[in-house]
Amino acid sequence: MSELNEIISEQLSMFIMGFALIIVVLAIVLILQGAKIRTMRRKYEAMMRGNGIEDLESLLIDLKNQGDMLEEVQREQNTIIEAAQVKLRGMKSKVAVKRYNAFGERGNDLSFSLAIIDDNRSGVVLTSLHNRENSYIYSKPLEGGESQYPLSPEEKEVIALASQQN
Repeated sequence: MSELNEIISEQLSMFIMGFALIIVVLAIVLILQGAKIRTMRRKYEAMMRGNGIEDLESLLIDLKNQGDMLEEVQREQNTIIEAAQVKLRGMKSKVAVKRYNAFGERGNDLSFSLAIIDDNRSGVVLTSLHNRENSYIYSKPLEGGESQYPLSPEEKEVIALASQQN
């Protein structure tokens, strides 16, 4: 046992210096951590200043509520946009006109065919046939570019012209 006491007493100064070194290192780490915490606290207080919010939790809750409201508004706007797109596709926005002489050499290009269709090629084709004595106007409904009534070559041409529009 005396040998053990002798070894410990010889190495005691080394142990004390080692522990002192560890304590100094821990003190430095503690000072650095305190400085970082002070910096973070200053940034936190600067962020929270002027918002009327007491803590970060309230701020995060408010931000989440605002985000939820924005998502709801966005969903409503998407619904409105989709409804407008459906309505636009159904609008008769493609129009084409072709003038021609329906009766050969006995007149001018006073006859015409007019197509008014939507993106699905549904709508109406109007044809006016004009000669010196009379004028006739015909209306033919269209579904998918076709009609239940026979279409003249001019009417087919005007439907094709209207279909090519963007």
